[in-house]
Amino acid sequence: MNTAQQKLSGRAKLSYALGAVGKDMVYMLSASYVLYYFQDLLGVNAIAMGVILMIARVFDAFNDPLMGVVVAKTKTRWGKFRPWLMIGTLTNAVILFLMFAAPPALDGAGLVAYAAVTYILWGVTYTMMDIPYWSMIPAFTRGGKERETLTTIARTSAGVGSAIITILTMMVVPALGRMFAGESANAQSIEIVGFKWFSLIVAVLFILFTALTCINVKEKSTAEMKTVSVGQMFKALIQNDQAMTVTIAIVLINTAVYITSNLVIYFFKYDFGGTGWNDAYVLFNMFGGGIQVLSMMLFYPLLRKKFSSLQIFYICLGMAVAGYLVLLGLSFVNMSNVFLLFIPAFLIFAANGMLTVITTVFLANTVDYGEVKNHRRDESVIFSMQTFVVKLASGIAALAASICLSINNLQEGTEVSEADKVYDFSQNVAQSAKVGLRMTMAVIPIIGLIIAFFYFRKKYLLTDQKVEEIAKEVARLREEKTSED
Repeated sequence: MNTAQQKLSGRAKLSYALGAVGKDMVYMLSASYVLYYFQDLLGVNAIAMGVILMIARVFDAFNDPLMGVVVAKTKTRWGKFRPWLMIGTLTNAVILFLMFAAPPALDGAGLVAYAAVTYILWGVTYTMMDIPYWSMIPAFTRGGKERETLTTIARTSAGVGSAIITILTMMVVPALGRMFAGESANAQSIEIVGFKWFSLIVAVLFILFTALTCINVKEKSTAEMKTVSVGQMFKALIQNDQAMTVTIAIVLINTAVYITSNLVIYFFKYDFGGTGWNDAYVLFNMFGGGIQVLSMMLFYPLLRKKFSSLQIFYICLGMAVAGYLVLLGLSFVNMSNVFLLFIPAFLIFAANGMLTVITTVFLANTVDYGEVKNHRRDESVIFSMQTFVVKLASGIAALAASICLSINNLQEGTEVSEADKVYDFSQNVAQSAKVGLRMTMAVIPIIGLIIAFFYFRKKYLLTDQKVEEIAKEVARLREEKTSED
């Protein structure tokens, strides 16, 4: 039997899934906490950080296609994907650690420069491993159902990696900080030191998981990798109206989610308040992260038995909007019980988990649609665009969050003295600032999700029935092409 036709082993699937867990642990740590680390703990200007994060994401628009070309031209005894996957992981792990280990002597302009250089290098090296990770799927799968199943497993595993960071970060960071900074250090110093060592642990796990992927996943196909330029991305989207629809929906949804993920720690620290704000934040994230994993692995398959993917999509948007409304309402009427916040956490995190899976399915459907409409299969183009738009959404969200922090003057900086081991940061925050934080964290995401709902409902045409019809048409076209050849 041709090796390219052999069934993918369970070990290969597990190893590839672990790779997704590791890389999204790294991505979520950066996406959710780099702004907090530099702006709140080290005192970098919020707007400066927002601009840095946004510029880095725009830079990725050109960096991603360039990396695709480099990978495509690579020829080694280990294949074209795995060498870059390992090189990118090693360099990204080092940069991740350096990013969360800013030298104490730096301040002012020096600290801004350090944040800019390390974050942009982090984005470059992350792309170095992310592009080959997703691009290598056709090189070791047989296509069809196997490829679709593996993609779903990988996307779900990536969600698990994100959830791990969501759950563990502010549980582990203070513990590591007290261990290495000493019990006599203040809360701010403890967090700074804790982030340094936590990032090292995540970096080591990242390297380990990627190494397992490289060892156990063998490239079988010798087919040339199709490289994608920025121009090709947008040309393909313009010609494929359904891919454009899904892409815009992903930007709107992810921007809403990332605005919240960037600001929720500020909500607990400066609004929910109390000396035990971190414990409440950890509980909230533990519950939400667990729900997110369950939604991908359990809730979505259960709902899929009774509803179409399109119906589940609208259900999830409704759940997320309801969750934000409940969060907003609770923040104004009852700020004393963290367990009440589990209600919006369930709705928002469950919706986000299922939306991650559903939008991937929708994108896959647009590939077949484009093949029928344009007589060209733009699979690599479409999925390269997904990576970019997710990064773009995180940049937009970070900029929006930083503007909110600057306007409302929410920053710990160096105002807490070394003698303050435990401090209630909410005491010195104006009520107007708290209201501004709540509005940004909840109202802006609601607006984005509502726009996504109406836009998607008007533009998206690929119902389950339509997808089946397109699949049959794709098969017919391929048969005709085969007979002509």
